[in-house]
Amino acid sequence: MRVLIVEDDRLIAGAVARHIGAWGCETRVAEDFKDITGEFVRFDPQLVLLDIGLPYYNGFYWCGEIRKLSKAPIIFLSSAADNMNIVLAVNMGADDFIAKPFDLAVLTAKVQALLRRTYDFNLSGRLIEHRGLLLNLDDGTVSCGGSRLELSRNEYRILQVLLENRGRTVSRETLMQRLWETDSFVDENTLSVNIARLRRKLEGMGLKDLIETRKGQGYLIE
Repeated sequence: MRVLIVEDDRLIAGAVARHIGAWGCETRVAEDFKDITGEFVRFDPQLVLLDIGLPYYNGFYWCGEIRKLSKAPIIFLSSAADNMNIVLAVNMGADDFIAKPFDLAVLTAKVQALLRRTYDFNLSGRLIEHRGLLLNLDDGTVSCGGSRLELSRNEYRILQVLLENRGRTVSRETLMQRLWETDSFVDENTLSVNIARLRRKLEGMGLKDLIETRKGQGYLIE
């Protein structure tokens, strides 16, 4: 399990990372406090530990941004543990709130318990990122530049295959085989219609020419 630690106090962040890491979790301490969303996408954690008082934007802001992308559990760590902040954290999508100073053993126990509860039932949002585009593999949505839209099952499958093979041309036959796995009949015309519809949606998000056609070969995302 991967845990992202968003804490600007290096001593606290390092101690938390070492203690949780000793219990088998992979940890990463955020470095770029202007782009916590980017840190989240690149690391793709199963849980986030998030302070409220951060440089540039506070933890409430980043909690909201992460919630646009993923259902991964979020635990707030803060000395500002008054009722108003706790209620606000929960309303923004947090799963728990731990007041500073805290005992590292208690924190680790809460992290482990939340991970068990969450992943016994479902997986967090798994993401594929490319040139600012985010494809959520769990709910079939695509996001870019603050815009978010839902894809049809076929559109989602096409984009997933192309992103998984970015830099390589994917044949029409391969795409039709993957679409066939959805238990719906797919022929040449169905594929063409779905690719055209997907391209229009991506263009509406400012991603013109993301999907390139290789005549006689297939399709490509560079």
